[in-house]
Amino acid sequence: MTESPDLEARTRAVRALESEVGELINQFRRVLAANAERLSPGLLPGAYKVFTTIVRKESVTISTLADSLMMDKGQLSRTVRELEHLGLVQRAPDPEDGRSSLLSPTAEGLERLAAARHPSDSSLLTALNEWPIEEIDDLARLLRALSAGTVP
Repeated sequence: MTESPDLEARTRAVRALESEVGELINQFRRVLAANAERLSPGLLPGAYKVFTTIVRKESVTISTLADSLMMDKGQLSRTVRELEHLGLVQRAPDPEDGRSSLLSPTAEGLERLAAARHPSDSSLLTALNEWPIEEIDDLARLLRALSAGTVP
């Protein structure tokens, strides 16, 4: 049984997309590794991802963070302790649950993150400099739909 022309075309398009997304992921991995190194020499990209997730969420429990990152709580706890030791993250009692703590970035952590991101921010801005703003917005909208598994 052969595939219909529409299914063949869709399959080719999806495979091409998969290839391009794979290349983009590789480029972003290099950027994340460089940002992690600029944030704190020797910091692993995984710890950088934990830190930037805490920054994005502003205030989060370890349990919520573990669920969000699909990480083992033990490994995550070790990573958070490293981030605390580096002065990037702080803990505060969770007012809703006295047994847990809320993690948030420190002012120093936010400053160091901005400095670490600056070179890669510039390269992305340069790469998209000639793109119309509407197309950048469309790409972001389409990627959000793809990530969420929804139809744009």
